[in-house]
Amino acid sequence: MSQISEAKRIVIKIGTSTLAYATGRINIRRFELLCKVLSDLKNSGREIVLVSSGAVGVGVAKLGLPERPKDIPGKQATAAVGQCELMYLYDKLFLEKNHKVAQILLTRDGFEQPQRRQNMKNTFDRLLSLGAIPIVNENDTVATEELEFGDNDTLSSMVAALTEADALIILSDIDGLYDSDPHKNPDAKLIPVVDQIDSHIEEIAGGSVSGLGTGGMSTKIQAAKIAGKAGVTMAIINGSDPNLLYDLLDGKTVGTVFTAGK
Repeated sequence: MSQISEAKRIVIKIGTSTLAYATGRINIRRFELLCKVLSDLKNSGREIVLVSSGAVGVGVAKLGLPERPKDIPGKQATAAVGQCELMYLYDKLFLEKNHKVAQILLTRDGFEQPQRRQNMKNTFDRLLSLGAIPIVNENDTVATEELEFGDNDTLSSMVAALTEADALIILSDIDGLYDSDPHKNPDAKLIPVVDQIDSHIEEIAGGSVSGLGTGGMSTKIQAAKIAGKAGVTMAIINGSDPNLLYDLLDGKTVGTVFTAGK
């Protein structure tokens, strides 16, 4: 737990199902509380990078569509609409707490080309040194299947590795990793710490339970593997109460922590 509590540079990922209601509309109370907590953590001297999903889901609701588009152009169009509203809200709420934000939209090829990867790292480093909060999302408006991360769990772990973060915290719609599916087994037990991701851990990881998001527990396990390989400790906690971030960073047992050694 000390790897989390002592972390100075933290990447925090929040999913669509945590940010928005099932209607796709923003959960304003939770959104405001998240920005308040992150602002307070920033005030304490920590560096915060926020990886935020939600653009497509919010765009779907704003355009009055009955469901999330399945085709690439539809996804790109709804993302373009939704990303505007997301960044407007982040800018407004963080500015109220005297913090500046920056939008960074990424595609996978940026990580794969050495010069672009270095340019990305330089940008993150400079923004953090200037005291800004980078807010990251996949660039859905230009991404094709070849350029997609597939989900923001993967993106957040790649950003954590790129920025040499001390910790990655994924805010999910579930408390953490259970020894069996808690939606099917009421006796399922939360696993507080995972020191090694083996075949058993991968087997018990289930799929997405949200109709708005693209990730599930299996993608979070893959994210933990990417983060761990880069020496970044990762935690999964329930994002329904952003105040749990305080408990986690105070060293209390919250969610599931995937340990990693620098």
